[in-house]
Amino acid sequence: MQLIERQEYLAWLERWQSKQIIKVVSGVRRCGKSTLFDLFRQRLLRQGVRPEQILTVNFEAIEFEPLRDYHQLYAYISERLQADSMNYIFLDEVQHCREYQKAVDSLFIKDNCDLYLTGSNAYFMSGELATVLSGRYVELKMLPLSFKEFIQGLQGDYAQLSRGQQFNLYLEYGALPFITRYNSFGSDAKNYLQDVYNTIILNDIVQRLGVADVTALGNIAKFMVDNIGNRVSVNKIANTLKSAGKGIDSKTVDKYLQGFTDALFLYKAPRYNIKGKQLLTTLGKYYVVDLGLRNLLVRNKASDIGHVLENVVYLELLRRGYEVYVGDLENSEVDFIAWKDGRAEYYQVSATTLEESTLQRELAPFKNIPDNYPKYLLTLDEVFGEMDYAGIRKKNLVSWLLPA
Repeated sequence: MQLIERQEYLAWLERWQSKQIIKVVSGVRRCGKSTLFDLFRQRLLRQGVRPEQILTVNFEAIEFEPLRDYHQLYAYISERLQADSMNYIFLDEVQHCREYQKAVDSLFIKDNCDLYLTGSNAYFMSGELATVLSGRYVELKMLPLSFKEFIQGLQGDYAQLSRGQQFNLYLEYGALPFITRYNSFGSDAKNYLQDVYNTIILNDIVQRLGVADVTALGNIAKFMVDNIGNRVSVNKIANTLKSAGKGIDSKTVDKYLQGFTDALFLYKAPRYNIKGKQLLTTLGKYYVVDLGLRNLLVRNKASDIGHVLENVVYLELLRRGYEVYVGDLENSEVDFIAWKDGRAEYYQVSATTLEESTLQRELAPFKNIPDNYPKYLLTLDEVFGEMDYAGIRKKNLVSWLLPA
């Protein structure tokens, strides 16, 4: 078994280490948050931190169930604090503790408490918590493995496969760390992914929203992952399901869709009007957090490859710290406009552009962009170095995923 060191995430924790601010790591279930904390605690020990300075509570472990009351949590930690040194406090899946923000706030004001929290949904850092701890926390939004991390975890025969074959594994089985930790592909991986999906649905959506019709919720999940990269609206989803004999009203669709995004199962890429420089509120696109989970729900169709690749690029841009939007033009769109540090980059994604007509179709939207920010065309074509089309750079997508 091999643990993959998530270097960028570990570097983030180290940058904030011992600073008077709460460190929050959010991410979909089983994306590696607990393992990240394990790796970081090992680094603390190597730095000379004593074991008794490190306090860990995993709220999914049965021995910590009594601490799901914030009074008990505060008392448990207070009794174990080392008065003469910094205490590193890790609260894993903290959303299970009722009103945990009160205990966290009381620990935060102590000079010798360095706090680290994880949660498996977007709403555990909302509402009252955002008010109580406003300005007192920084958040790391964690995703499943990048392709670079994925191949680092491959062992044995899998490590000897070509990059293209390894990429196909990545597309089929997804990027949850369990898959590479045990190099588990095939039926074992599918069973594991099914368990993860069921946990997300039942724990993070059904229980929280009080969903009575779990079948309808599943139908919306299947529709959404089958339509990654397509413009969708609540009304379109409701009407499509109704025409298929799976009627559900728009209000319920909207509620369930918000549940999927709050559970970090789906991510929404809003539209951004490039010429008007304004955010648009309708007809955004959705992408799934892990393609292995998608493949549980829909059959992998060859015609979907373009949108599947879009999904890969979208998540990778998020990992690299960009804010990502769908670029809207008057009569066309650019797959993504990615913003960071006040600068934009534009991306088109296509399986191949070897045919001249396809190439010109993919290049056309770039020519309508009224600025000179970098523009990239990413494909699976074997490209030696970069190809340049009047300033538009074509790159091999797999190589782009593996920066030096």
